[in-house]
Amino acid sequence: MKYALFCISLFLLFSCGTSKKIVDKPIVFDAERIQLTKEYLSTRYGLEQDKPIIVPKMIVLHWTEIPTLQESFDAFYTSQLPSRPDIATASALNVSSQFLVDQDGTIYRLMPELTMARHVIGLNHTAIGVENVGGTKDVPLTHEQIKANIWLVNYLSKKYPIEYLIGHYEYTNFEGHELWLEKDDGYRTEKVDPGEDFMRAVRKKTRKLKLKSAPVKRNN
Repeated sequence: MKYALFCISLFLLFSCGTSKKIVDKPIVFDAERIQLTKEYLSTRYGLEQDKPIIVPKMIVLHWTEIPTLQESFDAFYTSQLPSRPDIATASALNVSSQFLVDQDGTIYRLMPELTMARHVIGLNHTAIGVENVGGTKDVPLTHEQIKANIWLVNYLSKKYPIEYLIGHYEYTNFEGHELWLEKDDGYRTEKVDPGEDFMRAVRKKTRKLKLKSAPVKRNN
């Protein structure tokens, strides 16, 4: 009886903690976005799916380079991509991520965790994205965001079979890996987010999860 009550208490504690930690703030995910996402999976990865869902094996951390929560949210909100000539030729699907972390550490869930978001070339079909507001010289990422990312990595790793934790700047290291599905060898963008210091801090506090980093970059 005592053991059962203890288990219930733990369950309630974890459930309450989760509800307090994550705030749902959904972006538009209408029929148009669903169709664009399915087309992205088909065109970019050769995956024909009835639903735009992912099999999550990695978490990818980002920064938005946008100074406020609302402006960052607005950038992801619509179904179609605004003016982004660097990636517009690949798809009209707007960029997004499953999570957005504000400067004060508040975690917002923008969309269902297993629905594909466009946030990392070649790996969207298997990656949960975490965007962090800021990342510029004037608006650097905060200690509160580091703590929130650590909490979120733990939360997601307990919920899904996550194998990898990477920063966006490491994504091209997966070229040639079995998880890499991008068909266009010319479709790449240079990334530095969320910074090596940020990744080092998150990895240090989540090392007990034994998540793998990106593979070592192959030299041609």
